[in-house]
Amino acid sequence: MADRGRPRAFDRDQALERAMKVFWARGFEGTSISDLTAALGINKPSLYAAFGCKEALFEQAVALYDMIESKPIQAALDGAPTARAAVEAVLRHNAAAYADADKPRGCLVVLASLVGTPENEAVRRLLAENRQAGEEAMRRRIAQGIADGDVPEGADAQAIAAFYTTVIYGLSVQARDGAPASALNRIVDCAMAGWDELARDESTRRSP
Repeated sequence: MADRGRPRAFDRDQALERAMKVFWARGFEGTSISDLTAALGINKPSLYAAFGCKEALFEQAVALYDMIESKPIQAALDGAPTARAAVEAVLRHNAAAYADADKPRGCLVVLASLVGTPENEAVRRLLAENRQAGEEAMRRRIAQGIADGDVPEGADAQAIAAFYTTVIYGLSVQARDGAPASALNRIVDCAMAGWDELARDESTRRSP
């Protein structure tokens, strides 16, 4: 009888990448165990033996996604000469990445589980923490810009980071809805047009 377990040539890293793409395309609750076993080419016992439960596999897929997709983001934050250039580089990268025809559209971390059943709250918390970490990385880069003098000293780094992170979330939704990279870049144009107002010294703002 043919072995119905894990194939001898099973490549765990390759299987995890396939699982990541399934979750990315269908979301956590929209992905069934059958979807995963079909994509990975293994049966349920082999999937559980290799990765644990569905939630554990999802957590590993998110970690892989973060490792792959965060590299160019971090490079943009670290390599740009000013905070403004860093923020724009991040937005431009995401506009291109989210509309890439060779990958599921949008961002796995933004789209995979915004709402769902109560028993999957841990999954939503995992993704929320990931998104918060991304916003914090942007806040630190803007704070560096304040320290370096390319952002006004009284600027609110947290508020600026929150705004541009929210723009990134919107780019992800627009991309999933089918917007091309050109349309996403027009959104980035509009967002960056507001930089000078957003990054001004808060003490100079008029009271309402």
